[in-house]
This record gives sequence, structure tokens and C-alpha cells, in this order.
Amino acid sequence: MKAVILAGGLGTRLSEETTVKPKPMIEVGGKPVLWHILKSYSAHGINDFVICCGYRGYVIKEFFANYFLHTSDVTFDLQKNSMEVHERFAEPWKVTLVDTGADTLTGGRLKRVRRYVENDEAFCFTYGDGVSDLNIAASIAFHKAHGKLATMTAVQPPGRFGAIDIAGQSITSFKEKPQGDGAWVNGGYFVLSPKVIDYIADDSTTWEKEPMERLAAEGQIDAYRHDGFWQPMDTLRDKMHLEDLWHSGKAPWKAW
Repeated sequence: MKAVILAGGLGTRLSEETTVKPKPMIEVGGKPVLWHILKSYSAHGINDFVICCGYRGYVIKEFFANYFLHTSDVTFDLQKNSMEVHERFAEPWKVTLVDTGADTLTGGRLKRVRRYVENDEAFCFTYGDGVSDLNIAASIAFHKAHGKLATMTAVQPPGRFGAIDIAGQSITSFKEKPQGDGAWVNGGYFVLSPKVIDYIADDSTTWEKEPMERLAAEGQIDAYRHDGFWQPMDTLRDKMHLEDLWHSGKAPWKAW
């Protein structure tokens, strides 16, 4: 099975870094968050990726073109004009990088990579800017069992701020970022039939609007509920939170 990953957006809320690189190339623990996403899928047996590039897509292409330079020790012999790579850290990945346009919206990007997935029974689809400890293999099994065109992972995000319990005027306890209002939201991890691409009109189509709304109206999308770790990287605060988890050795998404 393949995984299609959206990696073409501007990432304007992380402009501290995205002026020089696309959002999925922002590093967590010294590796792009895109790398972390691929490692998560690979841990569940998915090693064939189609990456939808757009804004500064050449940065992503350069990373994979020079993967050994980014992940291994190297010796350059300038006199002999040679390079030796030590302890090559190879991944069992096949990565297809597709230029899906600078201004194309999320649905349009998926439509542009149709030829890479149209002959598959199903494929995974996600955003290139967040991590989770989602059991991807279980979500795929769930998708195959219900037989509909689409599965969306639903999550309950935590509240942004800590909360307090008050009895009268006395504070009785503190809660560090408790669960939010209990609503389930789009967790950004999908398992899809290629037939859903027929629901996308053109480059100006947002996947989360007309296509998903139509699938819901037709009863063709089910929710796989995930109550574990889930964290998008929308702001610098989010990035720093992921960095802290990684360096503490307690990164919940690290399944490899």
C-alpha cells in the first residue's frame, strides 16, 4: 500500500522557518518532520510514498537526493575528488516526489497524483506537518472491514491551556492541558479508495470541504477513533513541544 503525503503548503504560521523551507522540512530532533511521518508509516509496513510538493519543493527533493549526506558520516578526499559514505543508514523506502503546483489546494494536490494510486485497492493519505502514535495498520484493517470509500481518523485534541477546579472560591486542583470540549475532529490520517478522487473537481478544490462533505452525505466515510497521542505542528509553540518530547526520550510517535 502507498501513502500520499501533502507537503506543498506555505506554513505561514511558522514563518520563522518557512521563509527558506517548506513546512514538512522543519526539523524535530535534527530530522524533518516529514522524515518522522515516513518512519511512522514504515513501522506499520508502508514503505511506498507519494509526496505532493509545492512551495519550495526542491528542498524536499534535495533531501532525498542526498539522503546519505543527511544521515551518515562521510569522508571527502578533495585531492582525489572522491566521497566515502560510512555506515549507510538506508531505509526501505520508495519515494515519488510530484510537483503539484505552488498554489494548488489540498484536494487538487491529491487529484494531481491520481496516476500513482488509481490502480490500487486503497491508499493512505495524510498531511506532512504532524505526528501521532496512531495504529496505522489497525486503521487500514478497519477501512477494509467497513467497505466504504473513505476512512478518516478522528481525534479529540487537548485543551490549549491548563485548567483548575474551583469549589466556592478555593482552588482544589490543577489540570495540565486537560481534554478539550470532547468534540471529535479531523485527525488528518485517511485510508481512501482511489474512487474518492472523482469527488475532486480541480486545483481549487479543498479536500476537507466539498469532497469530504459529499462523501459524508452519501454515507461513504467512516471514522476510526484514535484516543492516543496526536499533535499537529502549526506554530512555533507546537514545534518546541515536539522538540521537548523528542529530547526527553518520551516521543509517543516514535514507533521505530
